[in-house]
Amino acid sequence: MSDKRQKVIARLTKGKLRFEIIVDAEKAWQYRSGKKLNIREIVEGEIIYSDARKGFKASEENIRKVFGTLDFYKVAERILKEGELQLTAEQRRELIEAKRRQIIEYIARNCVDARTGLPIPPKRIELALQQVRVGIDPFKPVEVQVTDVLKELRKVLPLKMEKVIVGLKIPPQYIGKVQGYVMRLGKLIRSEYQSDGSWIAEIEIPAGLQSTLIDKVASLTRGSGEVKIVSRSGGR
Repeated sequence: MSDKRQKVIARLTKGKLRFEIIVDAEKAWQYRSGKKLNIREIVEGEIIYSDARKGFKASEENIRKVFGTLDFYKVAERILKEGELQLTAEQRRELIEAKRRQIIEYIARNCVDARTGLPIPPKRIELALQQVRVGIDPFKPVEVQVTDVLKELRKVLPLKMEKVIVGLKIPPQYIGKVQGYVMRLGKLIRSEYQSDGSWIAEIEIPAGLQSTLIDKVASLTRGSGEVKIVSRSGGR
């Protein structure tokens, strides 16, 4: 296929009736994963099929009977939301791999070693994931799948979900740079300015990001910023 965008069939079955549209695989996946996309960016052409591979169009009578409208985009939206994507084996492998990477990143950000309390490197999580061979659904959100994934991972890897509250003290000349960074990283719990102009703050972040935060603050402040763990919570 010369067009690098992969086309797949989205199918909705109602009883003995089948309705299919041709869609851009990646955009359809993003749409089903919650990304806001215009339906017109996803579909290819404006035809509702009963069998897209054979080129058979669905009858207007059946379309109106099931969807209550002949508006192509309203019908296509329902097919995308309620139906299934008919993927090739290669397409499915690619989507599963992308979702697996997202899950690994999520676990690395939100979990720590249950024995040491230290962050777990993504590579270690990846190797453990290969060991337990847990199934990954390419279409379910990470947050929906992570509970089951963690249940399997704990058989070979001592990890727990945890958040930490980190205390910061930043010299006046570096406040602008550090504030912008930490506000994106987590939830600000406390913020005040000292008489010498320094900034005192407490921020809640996923435990897996504590090393990242410490290193970044050291870099932004040339080693003059202070960072300490105030408390921990979680343990799921």
